[in-house]
Amino acid sequence: MRIVVLKNAQAVAEFAANHIIALLNKKSHSVLGLATGSTPIRLYKQLIQANEQKKVSYKNVTTFNLDEYLGLSGTHLQSYRHFMNHYFFDHIDINKEDTFLPKGITSDPMLACAEYEKKIKEKGGIDIQLLGVGSNGHIGFNEPSSSLASRTRIKALSEDTIAANKRFFAVDEFQPSLSITMGIGTILESREIILLATGSNKAEAIRNTIEGPVAASCPASILQMHQHVMIVIDEEAAQNLKDLTFYKHIERENQRLASSSYCDLEA
Repeated sequence: MRIVVLKNAQAVAEFAANHIIALLNKKSHSVLGLATGSTPIRLYKQLIQANEQKKVSYKNVTTFNLDEYLGLSGTHLQSYRHFMNHYFFDHIDINKEDTFLPKGITSDPMLACAEYEKKIKEKGGIDIQLLGVGSNGHIGFNEPSSSLASRTRIKALSEDTIAANKRFFAVDEFQPSLSITMGIGTILESREIILLATGSNKAEAIRNTIEGPVAASCPASILQMHQHVMIVIDEEAAQNLKDLTFYKHIERENQRLASSSYCDLEA
């Protein structure tokens, strides 16, 4: 697990964007796993800017999002399809037919889950999966108590997650309590994972993710078991880490080695 602690949220976005751009310029037909939420928005702005400046192209890229609300169509303003179009896809040279999200409206949600898993495999699997983390340690909509081997499935949202998202819905508007989400087992099959977290409200979740035991009570803690994980966080999100000084030292050494000819770094 590589832990990168940066000054602020903007630095986190720039670092992660540069990492993704480097992959796409090396492998133009990459498959990206994407996330919604407030944290990735700065990252998407950086990726859009790079596209506008001709530093990267998304013409051959395929994307899979982590999740979608069950019961919302892709045209609903609070759907994750709308989010992705608004904050990313509408502003880059990607073919939208190659951008996939779970179906929020479907007559057979269980079949839709199986088809999503099948589609990921047909495209060769995910090269880099982008993650945020909830304050309770959830990744995607895999709330605490989720199976650490779970596949794409229907998942009830926790009361905390519903409350956190309540501000996005009008008082008299239907707010979903169910989602379709990639499972933790699905996420772990990605070749590389990047988790972004910023702000003091994520500090406890980050501590549990990095330094806590691997447990379903903090779904993100399973990332300790993945060979190629990078946790990119700002100082506020890092403030509860017991071994913060050590992590910063290791990253400085990583950067020194990366600039030399010694070896390719492994997380």
